[in-house]
Amino acid sequence: MKPYINRYLPLLALWLFSCKTDYAELPTYTGNKQLQAVIETPAGSNHKLVYNQEQKAFVNDKMAGQNRVIGFLPYPANLGFIPSTEINSNGKGLEVLVLSERLETGTVEEVIPIGLIQLETEGELQHIVVAVPARPSERQIEATNYNGLSVDYPAVKTILEEWFANYNAAANTNFVGWRDEKFAEKEIQRWMRL
Repeated sequence: MKPYINRYLPLLALWLFSCKTDYAELPTYTGNKQLQAVIETPAGSNHKLVYNQEQKAFVNDKMAGQNRVIGFLPYPANLGFIPSTEINSNGKGLEVLVLSERLETGTVEEVIPIGLIQLETEGELQHIVVAVPARPSERQIEATNYNGLSVDYPAVKTILEEWFANYNAAANTNFVGWRDEKFAEKEIQRWMRL
């Protein structure tokens, strides 16, 4: 290599490293008012991944100091969060479950909320928005609202209820109920950072 290249290579590497995307700071909605989801844990995985905003990286979730591995069936859909939402003081975003083929960690997907799952874990109410891809060509199911999900895909609801009630025996999670897409939208608005 030429000497001047060697001199600037470390600066280039530092610049590339500092340009990491901060997924938590992406807008909740795109310019055309389409909801966005950031995928943390892909469908079919047993390894729970989370986005660490300080590191600007996706890391293994920890439980008792160990990487968290789901000791049950793998995730039935893609789990992530809605950017620029914050449900607690730790900066955790509102969770979203995207019903589609496997989406890799770090994928930012435009989605349509079709409902919301309510769970109770260790006495705390937890909400998970259920969504499908906005692009029809990426959908595995044709439901675009809660009624369509309930009427045309009741087994999907049953699978998700059972999976979330059983995936973490130590947490004592109970399925509370379903809410429609209007309730999901209100929850998204409620937790958006202004």
